[in-house]
Amino acid sequence: MKTDSGHRKPGTDRRGGRSLAVVLACLAALTGCSLLGGGGGGERATIYAPDVRIQADPSWPSVQWQLAIGGASASRVVDSPRINVRPTPAELQVYAGASWAQPSTNLIEDTLLRAFEDSGTIDAVARSDTGIRADYKLVLDLRRFESDYAGGAVPRATIEIAAKLLHNRDQRVAASRTFLQAAPAAGTEVDAVVAAFEQSLAAITRDIVGWTLASGEADAAAAQRP
Repeated sequence: MKTDSGHRKPGTDRRGGRSLAVVLACLAALTGCSLLGGGGGGERATIYAPDVRIQADPSWPSVQWQLAIGGASASRVVDSPRINVRPTPAELQVYAGASWAQPSTNLIEDTLLRAFEDSGTIDAVARSDTGIRADYKLVLDLRRFESDYAGGAVPRATIEIAAKLLHNRDQRVAASRTFLQAAPAAGTEVDAVVAAFEQSLAAITRDIVGWTLASGEADAAAAQRP
């Protein structure tokens, strides 16, 4: 879902001669300037706000414990409202004239929280800063949230998350796993890339929710054995 008009094709605006003040103003306005410099031509940014919802898998266990979702961590480049694109393995840019409605870590946290709540399989779930007395805590490290060409003609919306499930009472790691999803875009236009991000976000959310429920339930059952 996008909240404004102003469609732009991917790439960077490389017009030189911009002052530092103009670049900073561009970034502040979320106009999606290239990381290498340049402005968005004074155009308004298209702001994309993915609204990803997933169906609960019948194989997911129903659990009686409570879960806190910790604030996801990420590098400054990854944790940004700018839509990152990797045209070559060594080059990271952003789409000009486009941005997310919020930083990528917030998108991940919001989507996961909604998925757990909508699943109806867990006793209680909330962000850790709400003060919930959780039995387990889900800790996330967002490593990649980018459109990656990887030598192809069209990019793949790539999301990589390292997850740890901690037992809150003793901070023991009950389970850990790295998740990766990469959905190919239907084209190189920003709209197509955003649609691919929605597919990747739905898939990785489904994977993490199912893994968290199964891992936590297995750990809780093991703790109850004599």
